[in-house]
Amino acid sequence: MAAEQGAPRLAVLIDADNTSSKIAQGLFDEVAKIGEASVRRIYGDFTTGRLKAWADLLATHAIMPHQNFAYTTGKNASDIALVIDAMDLLHTGRFSGFCLVSSDSDFTRLAARIREQGVDVYGFGEQKTPEAFRQACRRFIYTENLLPQAPKPDQPDQAGAKPGKALLSPSKAVPLINKAIAELDDDGDGWVSLGRVGQLVVNLASDFDPRSYGHAKLSDLAAKSGAFDIRREDRGVFIRAKPAAARKPRAAK
Repeated sequence: MAAEQGAPRLAVLIDADNTSSKIAQGLFDEVAKIGEASVRRIYGDFTTGRLKAWADLLATHAIMPHQNFAYTTGKNASDIALVIDAMDLLHTGRFSGFCLVSSDSDFTRLAARIREQGVDVYGFGEQKTPEAFRQACRRFIYTENLLPQAPKPDQPDQAGAKPGKALLSPSKAVPLINKAIAELDDDGDGWVSLGRVGQLVVNLASDFDPRSYGHAKLSDLAAKSGAFDIRREDRGVFIRAKPAAARKPRAAK
């Protein structure tokens, strides 16, 4: 693939049958952090009233609808159309990444095939999305974290403020962060750059997201867990695991 100029070009392909229209704004805000959504397509049967909410948002977000009639009950023509378009777009060589928006495990093989071509895949789906699809993506973002009430990265935790609604218990993030710190501790003193930890954690678990634990940033999550020491310096933020005896269990509210 030729070298990209500017922001990475992305193809955003939305399975309307398996995605709520409530995430539309949050979805494209999230995609903008990755690159430019050059292609925005949505697939479904828009002749039914079930997709009216999506139809009302097409112009707002410049999404091109692809009408797929449900000729036979139990057969999903939209899924097939999305896969065909994805492969056509892949072979143009014009895209740095694909954003597959669905909670359907049927797209697992598509995600794997795109990555075999050396192109990144970013999945967007509900927490119920099967693990196979989530792990087939370079990164997987839960759509619950794209809803308006989800924690925002530009609004860090404030003293005394209530954390956002958590999809997962914050304690579940501690072993994963500890594993990343252990792998990156080159000096043996336990202190590691928080930025490097964040990068490795996402590589270890494609669906890791501090918002899933009720916090906007990894630093907020680590600090509130009570399991880590955090040190801020001119050259960045550093983190290390606290000795087990020094950890104070946090009371559940």
